[in-house]
Amino acid sequence: MERTDWTKMVSERALSTEKSLRKKIFVSMKIAASDLPAMIDQGWEKSKEYKSPKFVGITKEKPANEQFEDLVWLLFANMGFSEMNAGSPFEVSYDFHDDSLKYPVSVVAVDDETILVVVCQATDEVTERSFADEIQEFSSKISGIRKEILKQYPGRKTKFIWATHNYITNRRDLALLDKAGIAYFNDSAIEYYSELAKHLGSCSRYQLLGNLFANQEIKNMDDRVPAIQGKMGGYTYYSFSIEPEKLLKIGYVLHRSEANQNMMPTYQRIIKKKRLQDVRAFINDGGYFPNSIIISIDSNGKGLAFDQSSTKIDGTISKIGILHIPKRYRSAYIIDGQHRLYGYSDSKYAATNTIPVVAFVDLERTEQIKLFMDINENQKAVPKSLRVTLNADMLWESPDFSEQRQALRSKIAQMLGEEPTSPLHGRVVIGENESTPERCITVEAIQSALKKCRFFDTYGKKNALQKSGTFDCQNNQETCDLFYPFIEKCLLYIREACLDEWNKGDRDSGMLTMNRGIQGVIRVIDDIVNMLVDKAMISPKSQDLDDMFGLIRYYLKPLADYINNLTAEQRKDLRGYFGGGADTRFWRAYQKAVSDARPDFNPEGLEEYWQNETKVYNEETKSMLREIESKIKLIVSSRLEEYYGDSWLVKGLPKAIYTRAKGEADEARYEQISNDDEDVEIPIWDYVTLAECKPIILNGKNWSLLFEDSMVRPEEANMVGGKDPKTDWILRVNSIINKLAKDSYSVPVDEYSYVKSVHEWLMGILVF
Repeated sequence: MERTDWTKMVSERALSTEKSLRKKIFVSMKIAASDLPAMIDQGWEKSKEYKSPKFVGITKEKPANEQFEDLVWLLFANMGFSEMNAGSPFEVSYDFHDDSLKYPVSVVAVDDETILVVVCQATDEVTERSFADEIQEFSSKISGIRKEILKQYPGRKTKFIWATHNYITNRRDLALLDKAGIAYFNDSAIEYYSELAKHLGSCSRYQLLGNLFANQEIKNMDDRVPAIQGKMGGYTYYSFSIEPEKLLKIGYVLHRSEANQNMMPTYQRIIKKKRLQDVRAFINDGGYFPNSIIISIDSNGKGLAFDQSSTKIDGTISKIGILHIPKRYRSAYIIDGQHRLYGYSDSKYAATNTIPVVAFVDLERTEQIKLFMDINENQKAVPKSLRVTLNADMLWESPDFSEQRQALRSKIAQMLGEEPTSPLHGRVVIGENESTPERCITVEAIQSALKKCRFFDTYGKKNALQKSGTFDCQNNQETCDLFYPFIEKCLLYIREACLDEWNKGDRDSGMLTMNRGIQGVIRVIDDIVNMLVDKAMISPKSQDLDDMFGLIRYYLKPLADYINNLTAEQRKDLRGYFGGGADTRFWRAYQKAVSDARPDFNPEGLEEYWQNETKVYNEETKSMLREIESKIKLIVSSRLEEYYGDSWLVKGLPKAIYTRAKGEADEARYEQISNDDEDVEIPIWDYVTLAECKPIILNGKNWSLLFEDSMVRPEEANMVGGKDPKTDWILRVNSIINKLAKDSYSVPVDEYSYVKSVHEWLMGILVF
């Protein structure tokens, strides 16, 4: 039997043909019409008829594992790897004594310097599964596979990758991959690199290789550049010009993404495709950027060799010479200027232009963050979610203990979104990731929930301890190591118990994996812990997690049951709340679900909340109603006065309304004078009620001349019945005002929404 069939590796035109095939989600075939029923039973669909009725065309969507393999294959093809496998699996011999022994891999990608070998695992639905046996088998074959591949492609660096889709990876599998030196790509890593390839083209390959081959030597690269050595801000720096393609090879951008989480803290914004295209077009038209790119060169603590020139200039501390830059992947971190640098990717000037660079050496990552934020302070705003995570990185070891806990909360939130073992992996918006119905939980929301909990210590001025946290070890890292596995285990339980709801995200009236839902769950977990700690039933700082979790699960089960059995009406009610009250509503509803099933669970304020819970919208509704009444009366009086002049009250108001209002105004003035108060004119209009505005609007020719075009809500413009029903909204608003006059009344969601819509409409009407 032959060894590895290298004819299945393709390049150039054959690579383009394979790329076209991989882009297709469906596969098609021409078959005999008589075979159609059997093929339909196998999942195929009829898609085409031919002139000859003996044949038909059929189509079937590729299975999930094949689509994922195509996605990964296309990722590396788009990154510019010059030779890749056609078809899958690609079987590689691994035993030099037995040619028949071959291992099937999903992707083999080759360029002039590197070889990547990828094994893909995919499933249709998000699930947990251990691949320990498969990983160990793959690991045992790596040495043989590497030798086989290097016989065909000598002198190249090799890297093996384990890529998964829709699998939640456990810690044992991650440890096995790490031990074998196998890189792990989850959905987030694939998404990040795919987006990068769209934006950067072939130069995105250097970002990938910088991650996979960090600190490994780049062969055949001249490391010498003419430079000036100087001092700034207490740091030594070098100023020089360099060809973009050379800096692209050693450069690395610390994008805030899950692909870079092992290099935390990271700080850069994702490169924007439109901006990059504009920069590249500008460069290709002969344009240039005179301002310097700012980088930090990582010398591994060894410093950089600088051959100082014998030429010296008196009176200056700057030195001229030849700087030896590292010939290593990921040895230069781009602090500012990523678009300017990557604008040269695939440009005809990448090797013939030079760009100015200011290079610091071995800047601490926190110092890089400060420099990045200082540079960008007066440029394009750093997004709030990115700024939150950057500040957290900078505050991790702050002398202010409150700031340390702020950093800890942020770290936990990030880990919940980034750790492969987390049930919220890929569900949290981090850095500049875009929000989707599935990824819709913000770092800020998780931070906010944690801040309201008693998990961590709270401090006052001068680091005075105010309250001890149930999990706080007085050290951020120790506390994180203790608390994170606990919160992950609790959320894993909720996920497993409520899988359908968990997978909804913010779709289909989802109630769990969105901001308010997750905040509510975290806070209820805190309530349960507090109760059990207060009763000395658990001891989080000293007790084994598995021993403690049995009791936690006992109190979480009713919450899972409640979430699984939510009715359409309950969903509508909960999701109908807005503003800060919505977060509290979810939390209290979740508390009540536990309390109803476990009577010993009775958190502080729960009973009182449910006595008053229906008054959530009262104050805001009252405020809007006051503004509505004022605006209606202003519109009516202004238009009547403009049309009728000084006699507008008599000519514009029905006699009965005028007489009653004038009588009350006169009575008030009489009381004023009789009490020896200052004689101040009391306007009759002040005593006209909101309800009376409707008959005034409809009085005589008022409607047709003054109000028909403005006092009808847009959504009721086509209402049948004429002017009377079209102005009933005034009476409904007045009715809600009367209801709110009673202290016991609380505004339901539908009335609140109605008042809000009237308020928004009326406030947009101009009064002259």
